[in-house]
Amino acid sequence: MKPEILPGRVVFSKKGRDKGRYFVVLYLVDADFVMISDGNTRKLDHLKKKRRKHLTACPYEDFQLIEKYQQGTLKDSDIRSLLFPIANQTGTDVPKTDREG
Repeated sequence: MKPEILPGRVVFSKKGRDKGRYFVVLYLVDADFVMISDGNTRKLDHLKKKRRKHLTACPYEDFQLIEKYQQGTLKDSDIRSLLFPIANQTGTDVPKTDREG
C-alpha cells in the first residue's frame, strides 16, 4: 500500500521542471493540489503548488515540521536538513515504474 500524500510527508516529483527532486508537503489546497517546499529552490516565502498525481509519496514524514509551520517558526534550513539525507542516499525509494527513463 502506498503512503498517502498528506502534510509532513516527503514526496518525489515525477513531472515538470522539478522532476526528480524531493519536497515536503506543507498543506493541502484541495483534492488535487498540495503546496510543497524543498527549502532551497522553493523556499517558504515562495511555495510550489503541485498536482498530487505528479508526486510519489515516500515513506518519510515529519509532523514536527508541520507544527513549526503552523506556529510560524519553520525555517528553510529545517526542510533542507530533513531532505538532504533522503536525496543523497545511495539507493532510491521511488519505484522504477514511477520514474521516467
